[in-house]
Amino acid sequence: MEMIFKPIGTAHSPFEKKEDINKTRNIGPKGFEDVRGELEIFGEFAEGLKDIDGFSHIIVIFVFHKSTEKKLYAHPPFDGKRRGVFSTRSPNRPNPIGFSVLKLIKRDGNKLQVLGMDMIEGTPILDIKPYTPRDQKSEVRFGWLEK
Repeated sequence: MEMIFKPIGTAHSPFEKKEDINKTRNIGPKGFEDVRGELEIFGEFAEGLKDIDGFSHIIVIFVFHKSTEKKLYAHPPFDGKRRGVFSTRSPNRPNPIGFSVLKLIKRDGNKLQVLGMDMIEGTPILDIKPYTPRDQKSEVRFGWLEK
């Protein structure tokens, strides 16, 4: 089964290429918290941003558009061990889909100012969802990230 998606917008980021992301990732899994960025939503979808202002965080679903490899294993830069791709945030996946929980700073028309940007410039945005109380979990485990 093939699925076709149409981007609703694009990310504007201080990271111009994948290698720029890797430099930040090397400082650890919380390395993106203070990285500012902008999500530009295309005009035909801008009305869908109504009421987003009231949320502190959003979930952004995007495409790893520069990823050309499909792997089942990854080597996280701050860990160095071979891990199953589904236990990592690697862009080299069977389906190059990513998601991020970003802090919403403000909305300016069809543009969202965010913190926590971990996408490269021009990343296609597929969808945005509000981060809600049902997304908060009280009992969580962090697998191999727990050291």
